[in-house]
Amino acid sequence: MSNFFKKIIGPRTPQTLDEHERRQFHLPNVLLGIAAVLLLASMFLPYWKMTLKAPQYPGGLSVEVYVNRLTGDVSEIDGLNHYIGMRPLGEAAQLERAVSMVAVGALVLLVLAAIFVHSPWALLLALPAILWPFIFIADMYFWMRHFGLNLDPTAPLSSSIEPFVPPILGTGMVGQFETIASFQIGLWMAFLAVALILAGLYYQRKAYKPLVDKS
Repeated sequence: MSNFFKKIIGPRTPQTLDEHERRQFHLPNVLLGIAAVLLLASMFLPYWKMTLKAPQYPGGLSVEVYVNRLTGDVSEIDGLNHYIGMRPLGEAAQLERAVSMVAVGALVLLVLAAIFVHSPWALLLALPAILWPFIFIADMYFWMRHFGLNLDPTAPLSSSIEPFVPPILGTGMVGQFETIASFQIGLWMAFLAVALILAGLYYQRKAYKPLVDKS
């Protein structure tokens, strides 16, 4: 094994340790492993939800956003949006939805790979997963802003609605409609995975840095 490769993967767990000493080396593996499972599971759960309330819809209309699809009252909301000149929701983030399952799957593999890399390279491997939920939110905001600020001026009610930016979180008003946006369980699981990754990397460095310093 070359010295360069050894520096990348870092030191290995010493074999001459009692059970109590081994725990500090097992803990980061457990934390990173749980984070990978959470990320994997989050792909199949909703990340974001918007509810539209109006007098003619006392029960409200809702759309849930998964990493790869939209569900809920999408066609009904698209019908209302048509009158104010907003494009159909399905036209947003088409590329992102097409590649999301593969992309998140790759993030899971990178986090698992970080378990076996006991050097600063572990952070580089895990960094995309750490950034993932923030990238999702930023992408959602971009598309909501783009759609809200670029209304079709030929739409039937275009003259009665000024361009707007729908809230990515919390409540807002669009004409007579109230919108309520909230993060859902998939996104919260991704954030929890981030916290576990950071904790795992911290305890990994705490366990292996003394070995690096001795080498």
